[in-house]
Amino acid sequence: MPRHKWIPFVFSSWLQTIVARYGFFGNYKCWADARKRSGGYDADIIVEKVKNALLQVKKGAAVYERDSVLFLKIQYSWPLLSAILWIASQNNNTLRLIDFGGSMGSSYYQNRFFLSHLSELTWSIVEQKAFVDCGKRHFADDHLKFFYSLQECLATGPYQAILFSSVIQYIDKPYELLSEVMDHDFEYILFDRTPFLIKGKDRITVQRVPPGIYDASYPAWFFNPEKFLGFMRAKYDLMADCESNDRANIRSVFKGFIFRRKKRESGD
Repeated sequence: MPRHKWIPFVFSSWLQTIVARYGFFGNYKCWADARKRSGGYDADIIVEKVKNALLQVKKGAAVYERDSVLFLKIQYSWPLLSAILWIASQNNNTLRLIDFGGSMGSSYYQNRFFLSHLSELTWSIVEQKAFVDCGKRHFADDHLKFFYSLQECLATGPYQAILFSSVIQYIDKPYELLSEVMDHDFEYILFDRTPFLIKGKDRITVQRVPPGIYDASYPAWFFNPEKFLGFMRAKYDLMADCESNDRANIRSVFKGFIFRRKKRESGD
């Protein structure tokens, strides 16, 4: 299960020379074919670069990390932060959230200043083994937890929401995972930085990352929005949506969604 993806292109003139080499390419018949043309997600170099970057954030030497890249200023996803605070406000100022594929805490560190007033905060990350091992060793604390599987995480108590931030497009069988998630009856399912095609069916590509970030490539979905929303609306109501700032070299838009579990006839 991936998490560490190159930040998709925000096009400007100086990027044009690398557009032809890095980005999203192909239209593969199946995930296995795309995997054969890519290097994968779990390279040691990715784990090490993310760890070193987040250690700088943890000790205050940097303010923000995303996909192993350090920033001088936090780049907030204000719609996502608003959604998280909205959920907490409806639950007596408490938040118990699963960050599926949440790295070693990138989104947690990004938003922790605005969450510090909550009377209870549990931010639990479900990740690949290498990231969980490193997260437990270097970053776990009273609020930030790490788990090897969704089942292990859910065994620690009820959660109000689950977050997929630039994650679901890197899952082999995304609809199977979402079906499992919906069966667990989270009240809220949140998406951020998720790519949708302007036109066409779901598409499997290979993403090639510029080596200046880290040398890697991996499969990535671009979703048909009608299919994706129709799938989610079987059990969840769409409360809000927004566009993310990410861009790609494929005609698409990156979006975020807030879904709330449909009310049952007998009530929530």
